[in-house]
Formats: sequence, C-alpha cells, structure tokens
Amino acid sequence: MAEPANNQPVVVTGASGFIAKFVIAELLRRGFAVRGTVRSLAKADSIRVAVARAGANPGPLAFATADLMRDDGWDQALDGARAVIHTASPFPVQQPDNPDDVIAPAREGTLRVLIAAQRAGIPRVVLTSSTVAVMYAASYTPGYVFTEADFTDETRDGLTPYIRSKTLAEKAAWNYVKSKAGAPELAVINPAFVQGPALDDDLSTSHELMRLMAEGHYPASPKIVFPVCDVRDVAAAHVEAMVRPEAAGQRFIVAEGETRLFDIGQRMVAECPDLKGKAPRFELPDAAVRALAVVDKRLRTILPELGSHRVCSSSKARDVLGLKLRGPDEAIRAAARSLRDLKLI
Repeated sequence: MAEPANNQPVVVTGASGFIAKFVIAELLRRGFAVRGTVRSLAKADSIRVAVARAGANPGPLAFATADLMRDDGWDQALDGARAVIHTASPFPVQQPDNPDDVIAPAREGTLRVLIAAQRAGIPRVVLTSSTVAVMYAASYTPGYVFTEADFTDETRDGLTPYIRSKTLAEKAAWNYVKSKAGAPELAVINPAFVQGPALDDDLSTSHELMRLMAEGHYPASPKIVFPVCDVRDVAAAHVEAMVRPEAAGQRFIVAEGETRLFDIGQRMVAECPDLKGKAPRFELPDAAVRALAVVDKRLRTILPELGSHRVCSSSKARDVLGLKLRGPDEAIRAAARSLRDLKLI
C-alpha cells in the first residue's frame, strides 16, 4: 500500500484508547488523513489535544460514531477509507465477573469491523492483538521462545477473560479473511505489556498500575516477569504493517526486553524520588498473591503469570517492518515522567 497521495482517510477504531492516540499521531505525522471512531463525539476535543501533545497536527483528524456491539454506524465510519487500523478492544484493570463483558466486544467487534471493511472495499485491515494471544500454549518447555507461529490455547484452564478475548478475537479475524472470498488483507500486531508516555488523564491499564503504585496501594508486588514494549514503537508497527505490501497475512510481535512488576516501581522512583516510600518494597510469594486475589480483583489479571517466565521474539518486526525498538528502561521511565508532568503521580 502506497504512502498518502490523496485524501482517503485511514480509519482508526477506538480512537480514545492509549495505543490508538499514538497510532493517529503517527499517521498524521506521515501525511495521512485520519478518521477515528468513538462511541461518543464528546471525546473528540480531548483526543485532538492528546494527539497534539504527541507532536502531530490534529487538523486532518475527523471522527465518526460507532460501537463494537452495534451494526449501525460502521458503514458510514468506513466509507471511502483506504485502510482500517482496528485498535478498539476492552482491557480492564480488573477482570469482570462475566467474561463476555470483554470477550464479546473483542470478538464480535473485530468481525463487525472486518465485515464492514469488506462491504466498503477496503484492501487492508491492521488488527491490534497482543502477546497474550501468542504465549499461552497448552504446554511448552522451559526456555522456549515464542514466535508468531504460536497461538494461545483459549481452552486452557486459568486464563483470564482478557487473554481469552484477545485470542478469540484474533483467531476469528484470521478465520474470516481465510474463509471469505474478497475479504480484506489482514496484518496483526501483537504488543507485549505496553509502556511509554501517557498523553492525558484517560489512563491505560499500564499507567493505572503505576498510579496505584504511586499512591502506595501495593507496598509489595507479585513475583512476575513479562515482556515489555513502548507505545511509540507499537504505533509505528501498525503504520508499517498498513503500508508495507509484504506485511499482508502476517503477525508481528512487538516486544523489547522484559521487566518485573517490582522493577516498574523502582524505575518510577528513579524518575520521582519522592515516591520511594510508596512504591513496592519487596516481592510477595505466589501463594500470598493467590490468596489476596480472592478479595482484590485487580490481582486476578496477573495470576496466569505466577511461576512462569515466558520469552518471545520480535525479530520479525525488525526484519519485515524495519522497527528499532526502545528498551524497557526507556519505556517505563517515559511513562513515569509523563504521569508526573500530567500531575497524576
């Protein structure tokens, strides 16, 4: 797909989301017109302010209303678009009592967007998935390095609704484009735990975690380690997957290094030394975390990570998309600086 040569917009779904705002800014800096979908136009002005804070001119940014759980609005939102970047999907701080609260919008919303894109004759859709749709196989050996060839087994016991939602949504997308004649090309981005700067007070789950640490809610942290990426690299990956012909039909893991939850708190303190007494001071045994998760729903999100160390490769994102990825120290400290600048920690 060529670089911009006309006013055909790129549609970015879920325009108020953390990743979406950076994707919009990346597109605008490259000269694309953008149409963002939102459930309410009341968010439009705040999104424009955030995009400007990310260093882009929000002038060529327009909006359309559409809901992942409703058919109406999508044909109008996608009319005349050159491509769709589908970022919209719920990522709750705490896992819901009803798994369908996150699974249904993720899976049904993805199919709704693909069907509307096919009706509109849009040639390519880029989907935001996650490494959680990659790294929870039914079994694997210690030291195994996960790649884009791997898929999570959503029937596995102990998975959170969020992990199932991302896995089922991505699998539904691949099944659709492989089984429907005339379906759009699909490229999928699988980011790890997304850090990097916040643009406003509409916090992502990763930034909300840091805010809770800064308020002293977690004097100790679970003993877990996971891969990390920077939202600015994730945004670049989406746009490269949209414009590069060779990206069609492929998945791309975006991750650079790894971190422990405890280290997130320490990096926050490195940027904001006054928070030293608030950040986690030690790591909890796994048994204690499981016991606390009975009453603290936020902890249930990380239960699948206890006692495991999953490693993934992002070499494909470098080789095919040409990415140069920021490491966890830069990504996490940028998050802390931004939250301090916004007076949120």
